Parts: sequence; C-alpha cells; structure tokens
Amino acid sequence: MSRQPADDHALPRPLEGVTVVDLTIALAGPYATLLLAGLGARVIKVENRAGGDRVRNNAPYFGRDGLSLRRTHDDDMSIGTLERSRGKESVTLDLKRPGAAEVFEDLVRNADIVVENFSRGTADRLGVGYGAARAVNPSIVYCSVSGFGSRGRSSGGKAMDAIIQALSGAMMTSGEPGDPPVRVGVPVADLSAPLYAVIGILGALRQAERTGVGQHVDISMLGALTALVASEQSHLLEAFGLPARNGRFMPRLAPFGVFAAADGWVAICAPEDKFARGLLTAMGEEELGEPYATRDGRVNNADALHSAIEAWTRDLPVSDVIARLEAEGVPCAPVRKPSDAVRDPLSLERGDTAALSHPLYGPADELVGSGMPVHMSASPTGYADYVPRLGEDNEQVFCGLAGYSHERLEQLMREEII
Repeated sequence: MSRQPADDHALPRPLEGVTVVDLTIALAGPYATLLLAGLGARVIKVENRAGGDRVRNNAPYFGRDGLSLRRTHDDDMSIGTLERSRGKESVTLDLKRPGAAEVFEDLVRNADIVVENFSRGTADRLGVGYGAARAVNPSIVYCSVSGFGSRGRSSGGKAMDAIIQALSGAMMTSGEPGDPPVRVGVPVADLSAPLYAVIGILGALRQAERTGVGQHVDISMLGALTALVASEQSHLLEAFGLPARNGRFMPRLAPFGVFAAADGWVAICAPEDKFARGLLTAMGEEELGEPYATRDGRVNNADALHSAIEAWTRDLPVSDVIARLEAEGVPCAPVRKPSDAVRDPLSLERGDTAALSHPLYGPADELVGSGMPVHMSASPTGYADYVPRLGEDNEQVFCGLAGYSHERLEQLMREEII
C-alpha cells in the first residue's frame, strides 16, 4: 500500500517537504496531525514503546476475521488507528526515560512543526515542551492542544469531550426546553479544537517561513467549543423571553427545523420570504398570508407556523415532501442515518469520506472513515491508505532524520528509551 495518495496534479501537495513531530494521543491531537498529513506533510508519530497510542487498544478492531469488538489476533488493528494514523510514520520513544528528551531534540532539530496534546504542563515536565524545542530549533512551530489552554487561569480538571461539552454550554443548546442536557453525538469538542489548531499552525508556519522565527500555538478545547457556542448567540435569546433551547426548531429563523413525515424526518429551512412562500405553496396554503408574509411575522408566530407545517408533513412520505418542496425551490433534505450519510456516492467520489484499509487485509465494505474535505484545483490532498505498525519506522526516522548510527539506535533500544 502507498504511504501517499496518487499525485496527478500540476503542483506538489501543499505541505510537501514539511516535517511534523507528532506527540499526540487519543483524538483531538491525532486528528490535527492527520489533517496535516492530508495536506502533504511528513508526520512522524511518536508513541510509547509499551503499547503505543492508547487508541491502538480501543474497540472495535479489524483484522483477518473482519470487524470485532475484541482483539482476537495480534495483527488486529483498532478502527481508531486505521482512521487516525493513515499516512503517518510510527516511532517509539519512552518520554519518561532519562535520555528521551535528548532524542526528542534530535528529531525537532530537523523538523518544522511539533504537535502535542498532553495535559497542561506535562510536556515541560517531560522535557519536550516548547522551550526545549525552541532551544534547538528557533523556527519551530509548536502547537499545544489541551483542555483548558497553556495560558490563563490554570485548571486541574481532566479534559474529555463530554467534559468540554458540559462546560462550554453546548449540552444546553440542543433538546427541548426542560429536557436533560443533550450530549452532541459527534465528539464536537475533540474535533473542533484540531481544526483551530491546524489554522493556527498554518498561520505560524507562514510567518516562520518569512521571518525564521517560530512560535507556540496554544489551543484550548474549551475555548474552541465555547467560541462556537457564542457565535450562534443562543445565550442572548433569553433576554427576549425565548428559550435558548429550541429542540427540533429554530423560531428566530421560522420556518426552520426538522419535521416528522409519515415514514421518517425532513429538514426544512425557509427563513427568506421567497422560500416561505414556496413552502406555503407546496402545502396548498398560499391564502394564509398574514402573519406569515414577512419574516418578523413568521418569527413572532413561529410555534403556530411550525405546527401547521408538521400537520402537513406527517401525512406524507419523506419522498413526497421532498419532491413537493424541491418543485417550489425550498431548501430541504431527508434526515439520514450516519451509516447512509458516510456512504453517500458524492462524498465518496469527492473523497470527503473514504474507505479505511488494514495494512495486511485491505479494505472492507463496512470500513468507511473520514476523508479530506479540502480540495484544491492544482495541488493534491487526501490521506494515504497506509497505516504503520507500532515502531515500524524507527530505523528510517532515527537513522535518517535524526542521523543516528545503527549502533546508537541499538544502544537506545537496549536502554529501553526507543
């Protein structure tokens, strides 16, 4: 299998020639470095020699017997690894061992980017923080993704996706008024922070190329998700006597929401006058007029309007609702299950979702993961299908990038540093 996607474009991959030292684990950090790999960077994943990234031991697994919730063979690989380690190189390094920090510095000396997502202060205690990296490579771009940020008021709390969703207010934006908190099913905190991380890394990398001076990019998972919550301004609705939680509907954009049909659900978004008129026409209710002729009128009568729409949709199959609305130019869509959505032919064709592949046993129909949804007119992007075994690239990286002799590498292995 190839370590890089096929290249038939006019320009090289956008980050070709850029080297990333990846100290990350779990999801938030590895997703950031996966995106960098998808843009063409060489990503060297540094893993603990005793088991590697803990995701390697998270169910489900895929191997010679197919998909399983238990590892039954040594070469079974977790779906998390098949998803997040595509195109990366794997080396082992026990950062708690004396001498490991020196090995880290030898890697960073010839790298462009370091990414870590340890708890606040851990990287410095291990001797692999920004200060250590900058001392050997002043142009290094060093990114920290942590629960609460490297700067500002310290928090001793542990950062998991649900913890960040709870603290950010995100859990109190979904669901009906009075419902218990609703956890967003997609790990939105773990996935939004790395998006900001990549934005920051690319900005700092551009500046380092111009000035020769690197810097520390500090990403807080709580800050990233809270910024997204604040951008919707649900917290301001209560000042107008409106609940911040609106369940299936969004009254301030009425008609806007998810409506029950006879055999499923339909999303309808018609906040503009022309869309609202089209919706009423599809319903055969053109004569309703006021109070639904203007946007303010629809917002002030949102509950009645949404009830009228659902009384219409409930008697029709999803396909009929969609056909009638599309005939009038109304934005709408069926509500799909994730298993159907990720296999959408357009998403697969574009590479926005992609088949996952085991390094020994290849792909399987049920293995679909995230793709690279950034497409460029002249530069190729996307993930390789190759996934490394733990420590597979030790010799290539340490004897190549770090310049070690084979004798030095063997000594470090005997000392259980590598």
